[in-house]
Amino acid sequence: MASSLSRGIPVLVAVFSLVAVLCDGFPTTMTLERAFPVSGDVELSQLIARDRARHGRMLQSTTGGIVDFPVHGTFNPFLVGLYYTKVQLGSPPKDFYVQIDTGSDVLWVSCSSCSGCPSKTDLEIPLNSFNPRSSSSASAISCSDQRCTKGIQSSDATCSAQDNQCSYSFQYGDGSTTSGYYVSDSFHFDNVQGGGESQTANSSAAVVFGCSTAVSGQLTKTDRAVNGIFGFGQQSLSVISQLASQGITPKVFSHCLKGDDAGGGILVLGEIMEPNMIYTPLVPSQSHYNLNLESISVNGQELNIDPSVFATSSTGGTIIDSGTTLAYLAEKAYEPFVTAIDAAVSQSIQRVPAKDNQCYLVTSRFSS
Repeated sequence: MASSLSRGIPVLVAVFSLVAVLCDGFPTTMTLERAFPVSGDVELSQLIARDRARHGRMLQSTTGGIVDFPVHGTFNPFLVGLYYTKVQLGSPPKDFYVQIDTGSDVLWVSCSSCSGCPSKTDLEIPLNSFNPRSSSSASAISCSDQRCTKGIQSSDATCSAQDNQCSYSFQYGDGSTTSGYYVSDSFHFDNVQGGGESQTANSSAAVVFGCSTAVSGQLTKTDRAVNGIFGFGQQSLSVISQLASQGITPKVFSHCLKGDDAGGGILVLGEIMEPNMIYTPLVPSQSHYNLNLESISVNGQELNIDPSVFATSSTGGTIIDSGTTLAYLAEKAYEPFVTAIDAAVSQSIQRVPAKDNQCYLVTSRFSS
């Protein structure tokens, strides 16, 4: 499985359609026609829609269609500090806004009996809770269920012989925790299929997700409260793996984030080819999406950091995690990096220490 990350900057490209003129069954002339005019701006959404249709046709023949999700939020920790999307669960379907997290596997939402789940948020979204009794298609997952067994193998599930209920308990990097039990219910989505012009069909599939009965830590805060977390990991209980195993979508997703205060971006189950995208291979056989970080440079100068600091192992390496607001470095890489940044910043700029971190006070906009 691959995660595609980009800066989300609109790029104008020339897109052409190939037209063949047939004579007695053989092509005699071939002309190129522009799909978009030479002059004038083209919205990025138009390019993406055309690209998605093209790739939808390619993917349909082997691995199903493409599922598209709206992306909200920004990277800016002083505004939102997270990216989230909307999912629809249950029968009848109900909206839930969940944080996008490539660092975990499971989709979970607040349950109606949740302790500590926030009841209000500073984000302009409704906060709903999931009630299995209110959904005609919901069913509990027992310990004997094969899906629970696979979840136990990946440490995404636990089982209590006392009540025969497949459960979970997670702790995230910021110390937040959540626990609850698994249910199976309808997951609703727009499936983009190929065939001539792209077609969008309302579809649904039965997926297993978490019904959280307790949360703690940052998950209880109202300033950035959402309905739950949408794990995009690669284990069997991730929605990506479940839909791929049913032949609905390919086992690949594209996650492009806008790096400005406007935020948003693109999130699809499927592949989107973006112009000028730079790729890096992921390290195979890892529980997370690890990559090989080789070095760090500041102002074009490579820092003197032992490469072993970046080595990928079962307990280390560099992880791509959309659920983490900040970037974190090992101490032996962090110290020379911060020192180099400080040396690169003009001495005329005021230094402001804040909680053991070095901050800089600037009065005008600048490019980083």
